Amino acid sequence: MNAMQGLVDGFAAAISPVNLFWLMIGVVTGTLVGILPGLGPPATIAILLPLATNLDPSTGLIMMAGIYYGAKYGGSTTSILLNIPGESSSVVTCLDGYEMAKQGRAGPALGMAAIASFVAGTVGVLGLTFLAPVVANVAVEFGPPEYTALMAFALVLVIMLAGESLLKGFISMVLGLLLSTVGVDLFSGAQRYTFGTIELAGGLEFIALSIGVFAIGEVLVNVEEKTGRSIFTVPSKIRELLPSREDLRRSRGAIAQGSVSGFLIGTLPGAGATVASFVSYTIARRFSKHRKEFGKGAVEGVAAPEAANNSETGGAMIPLLTLGIPGSSTGAVMLGALVLYGLQPGPLLFTDHPEVAWPVIASMYLGNVALLILNLPLVPFFARLLKLPYWVMYPGILVISVVGVYSVNGSLFDVWMLAVFGLLGYVLKKLEIPPAPLLLAFVLGPIAEDSIRQSLIISANSPLIFLERPISAVLIGLAVLVLLSLTLGKSRRLRRKVLEIDD
Repeated sequence: MNAMQGLVDGFAAAISPVNLFWLMIGVVTGTLVGILPGLGPPATIAILLPLATNLDPSTGLIMMAGIYYGAKYGGSTTSILLNIPGESSSVVTCLDGYEMAKQGRAGPALGMAAIASFVAGTVGVLGLTFLAPVVANVAVEFGPPEYTALMAFALVLVIMLAGESLLKGFISMVLGLLLSTVGVDLFSGAQRYTFGTIELAGGLEFIALSIGVFAIGEVLVNVEEKTGRSIFTVPSKIRELLPSREDLRRSRGAIAQGSVSGFLIGTLPGAGATVASFVSYTIARRFSKHRKEFGKGAVEGVAAPEAANNSETGGAMIPLLTLGIPGSSTGAVMLGALVLYGLQPGPLLFTDHPEVAWPVIASMYLGNVALLILNLPLVPFFARLLKLPYWVMYPGILVISVVGVYSVNGSLFDVWMLAVFGLLGYVLKKLEIPPAPLLLAFVLGPIAEDSIRQSLIISANSPLIFLERPISAVLIGLAVLVLLSLTLGKSRRLRRKVLEIDD
């Protein structure tokens, strides 16, 4: 069966009343999960797994896929409105989304996030439909050395999120890498930096770190202003609450680039939406005509990561369905669901069970349309929440933060860590050290460490393995070029300033 015929048959099954009902259940649940930090798609799907196994395999997987990409839509809401990244992939959206909200442009930011998500999500599903076998063959070539090189390239790009001060970006990144080492070393079994505390044996909780550094730190800084009014302004006209033609024109390239880069990175098991979103953001910033606006409320800074975040879903489904390799924790739960259904994920899934694979893919087209219809009308409502005075908004943020962190493990220790990371976020704000490199390095650090150590085991401790394999050699070369361009560009700017002073 060719892809077009399979897709037609898939649509015929996906539009059945039962499948449409569970599709809507999935996307609405996913949106709510994305808005409320803490629970996350993997835990939600795992909780609903007993229910899903009582459904037809295609119906259950349609619901689970709806939760997966529905959470991507919802995750942008708290990032833009409250500076709370509920997932690591939403960290980059905070950089410009929250700044747009403070400038009275929360509506356009939310609208742009929904539009970019819809376009990129559709592109990702198109790629899944027609490019799955080809891309899967390329993704399978990535081993530990290639992932090491990819992480090295990614960590170099992380520094670029610092803006003008590369030193502050480097400090933030190193701090994130240090925090990522807390816990039990999987290779030796030794505890690292746990100070005898059993709660730290599993490592630091990302939700506590991200919400503390971003949301609580922001609240503490703003409380210093001691104003009784909200720091946000919201336009009164409905048409001003949606992206303008100029916003759409400026964001076209960012959405297109994010759709492609997010899909390609999504096909690499383990890379995930976090890498996709900030690589897309970095590319958009590098080639934008409004580079100086990034980090200060650039609409492309919302469009690019949101596009990559959502197209990554289509890419991540490729190794899951064609190779049986989950690219994320959500994919791992869905892989478990396939096994419970008695299905063997891999190349034969599309030939032996087309009645399952194609309806799931077709439902993703329908789900993207449903999410756009659901989210755009809610933009004015969400934007007007920012009119609340600070004495109402900030306690609400604190309550959401505490509940979100506590809901992950049911641990009061995580709540105390939230307070500690809130103070860290406050200090970073006062010192003007960007928190984004810290969080992204925290996520990428364990992947990089595991890949390095696996590579050295394979090569009997020879570092030449990273240069002997073509893909890793190219990625390391790109990382070196980016690092050189950053340092040389910075030195040229400093020299220019010195000459201006002398004149």
